[in-house]
Amino acid sequence: MKATTRVVTGGFTAALLVAGFVGVASAKNKLTLYCSPQIEWCNLMVEAFQKETGIEVAMTRKSSGETFAQIKAESRNPKGDVWWGGTGDPHLQAAEEGLTQPYMTPMRPQLHDWALSQAKSADDKTIGIYAGALGFGYNKEILEKNGLPVPACWKDLLKPEYKGHVQMANPNSSGTAYTTLATMVQLFGEDGGFEYMKGLHKNINTYTKSGSAPIKSAARGENTIGIVFLHDAVTQAVSGFPIVPVAPCEGTGYEIGSMSIIKDARNLEEAKKFYDFALRKEIQERAKEAKAYQVMSNKSAVPPEQAPKLESIKLIDYDFKKYGSSDERRRLLAKWDAEVKSLPK
Repeated sequence: MKATTRVVTGGFTAALLVAGFVGVASAKNKLTLYCSPQIEWCNLMVEAFQKETGIEVAMTRKSSGETFAQIKAESRNPKGDVWWGGTGDPHLQAAEEGLTQPYMTPMRPQLHDWALSQAKSADDKTIGIYAGALGFGYNKEILEKNGLPVPACWKDLLKPEYKGHVQMANPNSSGTAYTTLATMVQLFGEDGGFEYMKGLHKNINTYTKSGSAPIKSAARGENTIGIVFLHDAVTQAVSGFPIVPVAPCEGTGYEIGSMSIIKDARNLEEAKKFYDFALRKEIQERAKEAKAYQVMSNKSAVPPEQAPKLESIKLIDYDFKKYGSSDERRRLLAKWDAEVKSLPK
């Protein structure tokens, strides 16, 4: 009787142990991904990673500003593991505020200097995965239909004839729009930059939540000019819409799209696997399948022929460290809310 009891008890214990190990394995074979580029690229990355590793990915797509806000709100009980893509400024702010954690990927020797510079600015809590220049695009058919002049410069967008024809995102929710604000401050000085934003406000028909929404609206014929990253305008042009991308004559800012591991990530080993995976040449080259035309951070990755040539664009010496800092972002956004967004049109 005792022997039987021991066998049954032992079997029961073993069953529990096996169940426990299975539970641990299944829990650890997962990844929660916060994704900020276009949904098509997010889906492509998820499918490719799952297929290669067998790791189950739960993905949420939000703009970079919204994702930063979510990570901050969840900081006491983090839900996400990796934040992939979106403009680098909020990634730098997240690093400064201790919302993300350092990781020294073995892929570093394969990356461009600008990608590593982004990592250095954040004490290795983020890294560059792509770069893209800021600009705007216009719908050629709507422009001609309304008898509007062809814009070539930032200051062209202040002309009264463009009233109601320009769209950009809200810099509080969109990394693209925050880059626009920071670019104007660096191009024209803070006073001149805010005067520019006030003048532009008069011509804005609406402020969108997402950075790419203005050019998508222009592609659909619902808007004329969208202030976006040039690669987003190229995406619409390649898709067959009458969109013409413009690199402004005065010069322009640019983004370093970034990737970060969230502090206290529940699935840290899976997060590191995704991090390394996303920096590989053959994975970055697949961006064109999702009609993403950024310049990739792996030096060996060949960009699509349609991708904007950064070397032919007049780029400013964008100060990522300063404009990605928490204090500067908060200050500029508060000033924009008070001095620009509140103005009548």
